[in-house]
Amino acid sequence: MSWMKWLPWRFVVRYAARRQGFLDPIALLARLHSFAQPSEVGEPIELLRAGVVFHARGLINSRVIQHNLDWVWPYWIERQFDPLDVSFIPRAFSITHINLTHRNWTAVGYPDCQELPIVDPRGLLTPLLDGWSLDGWLMAEDGRCLLPSRAADCRQRQEMKSGVCITTETEMAGLALSSRAWVELESGVPVCKLRLQARADSDARLVLALRPANPEGISFIHQVSLSPARDAWTVDDAQRVEFSRAAERHHVSDYRHGDVFIHLRDRDDQTAGLCDVGMVTAAALFPVKAGEAAEITASIPLAAAAPLAADAWDTAQRNRCQLACPEPHYQFLYDAAVTSLILHSPDDVYPGPYTYKRFWFRDAAFIIHALLCAGLTDRAERALARFPARQTALGYFRSQEGEWDANGEVLWILQRFYALTGRPPAAEWLGPIRRGARWIMRKRLSSDLDAPHAGLLPAGFSAEHLGPNDYYYWDDFWGIAGLRAAAAMLEKADPAHSREFAQAADDFAAAVESSLASCEARLGRPAMPASPYRRLDAGAIGSLACGYPVQLYAANDPRLLDCVEFLLERCFVKGAFYQDMIHSGLNAYLTLHVAQVLLRAGDPRYLELMDTVATLASPTGQWPEAIHPLTGGGCMGDGHHVWAAAEWLLMIRNCFVREEGERLILCAGVPARWLDQETPIRFGPAPTRFGPVTISITPDRGHPPRVEWQGDWQRSAPPVEIRLPGYAPARPQAGTGSVVLVKMEPGA
Repeated sequence: MSWMKWLPWRFVVRYAARRQGFLDPIALLARLHSFAQPSEVGEPIELLRAGVVFHARGLINSRVIQHNLDWVWPYWIERQFDPLDVSFIPRAFSITHINLTHRNWTAVGYPDCQELPIVDPRGLLTPLLDGWSLDGWLMAEDGRCLLPSRAADCRQRQEMKSGVCITTETEMAGLALSSRAWVELESGVPVCKLRLQARADSDARLVLALRPANPEGISFIHQVSLSPARDAWTVDDAQRVEFSRAAERHHVSDYRHGDVFIHLRDRDDQTAGLCDVGMVTAAALFPVKAGEAAEITASIPLAAAAPLAADAWDTAQRNRCQLACPEPHYQFLYDAAVTSLILHSPDDVYPGPYTYKRFWFRDAAFIIHALLCAGLTDRAERALARFPARQTALGYFRSQEGEWDANGEVLWILQRFYALTGRPPAAEWLGPIRRGARWIMRKRLSSDLDAPHAGLLPAGFSAEHLGPNDYYYWDDFWGIAGLRAAAAMLEKADPAHSREFAQAADDFAAAVESSLASCEARLGRPAMPASPYRRLDAGAIGSLACGYPVQLYAANDPRLLDCVEFLLERCFVKGAFYQDMIHSGLNAYLTLHVAQVLLRAGDPRYLELMDTVATLASPTGQWPEAIHPLTGGGCMGDGHHVWAAAEWLLMIRNCFVREEGERLILCAGVPARWLDQETPIRFGPAPTRFGPVTISITPDRGHPPRVEWQGDWQRSAPPVEIRLPGYAPARPQAGTGSVVLVKMEPGA
């Protein structure tokens, strides 16, 4: 209600805080803002809201977990609360306890289904967003108990033959337990499945456990009931979990009586339970005879906003860009990235299935670009169609207030869509394009200011990994790219505005050049800091945007390359970019940003970074947003980060094909080690702005390889240059479709 904004909230909040003996939050926020550049907006409300929810969960965790360490907890808790584990974090007077060491999970799902169940590193399944979980245990009659979250060893993998399935296997002396989690259609309804398979050397019981926790911590369950047929749970009168056969025994417990795990050997059988604090636990037990396999499947129906197609997986993958390479791990990571993109683009695109199951224009630009480059054009178009509704009357593409990079990203990715599809801009997009470009022009500060930020975009929050709100070059580079994209899209439909936006882009670029010159004089080197007033630090990673992805600067620009050298020297840990602000972890997608700049410059170190990122992937082929340098587990953000998956796909794509001006560069990043065998290497059809192209490399041991390409060109064939590492660059004549390369002379 609009009248609420006129209430004296600051006075009320300040008075209430002082009355209760708290620090004045208004004064505290003002003090916090003094550490950043003056900004027209406060902390984005969306980020504050997310932070409050996150730490509210952490507060509940602190009240529950540490006082009940005899419960069976998710993997991250078992590790993080173990004083002998490398993941251990002392708790002292910490107000909140959150997952900072093993934020890893993998989404399963079905194309175009909004629900994305997640599986943690030990097979714990969380079927519904931020909900309760299902776990599998194996309890022998002699007292031995196999608990995956506590097991010393575990094997987990992702299978993608007909959808997505996560298999988790654990063993201990004489006991073996396997879980498989996936989503399938049953009568048109998406159903999440968890199949437990067990084998024991003595009589045992297979346990399906209902848990009031997930990879973030506590998730309340207030009541559960077992069906009269003993083949289903009803949880909180809302969700149903069906068993493939009736439970032989069944136990329920509440918070005051402890975890149901403690009661598995009780004689009494319970069929229902209540807990006023929301900590119901339940266990359905099934017999396992010595030496024989046993299994049980749990099914959880999921909501679907619209009917889902039975052949959705085949349809989604039908025309995608295929990779065939001799390195199984690289192949697996590419296929997993494609699968991840499909799952996380039901309409909007999401950068994650859980923590980040929200929309940002920034993440969307990279994810949609990956969709386009993978040939998943329909999914990209569907996501782009939702953009105009998020544009304000003044032209601002708003997902979070104060993020001034959004307009540039929207216009850039829209232009990439039309370029890669060979279509002219749709009529309904012309208005949003003009309004979006004008917003950038109006938003810029005056060029007459006597300050290094003259002519730049105002201080904003931009990407959180850059630091406090500031005059970020990241925003400016995207703004210039957006204006140039608008000019290109309107060149035929609206020449006058096209010229206006092109000139505005040039003016904006001149302001940035002047600002960067002042930075070079101040720093004594050309490397680009995050903003005109910052020293060189990890936030400078954002300034690489001028080289990748928008290619505003030449591949060999000294400012771009010096920035990379600074980052490599000062901001890399264990071969990966370490973001010491906010993320405080190794970043797969930001490491790949550096690799992209190196690849474009012809620097062979790109491959070292790719190899490092490949080793940082989880066994299921995913990356969390940031990775703990010691545990190797996620330490920040979503445990299944789709932007990271998108960057892996884009990196592979650019290794095979990329546009550079009016030329098409082929094979510049294909690893030389792939040629030490005789199986052909293939990639395509890969969309480019010249038309889709398919590339094939035929190795021949002891002889130079043959490179072949076939394009479905939009117009005439573009100039092609082959830059396969270790071989002399080749520039075949127009109309040529193959070439045998010449080995590069040593020292050349």
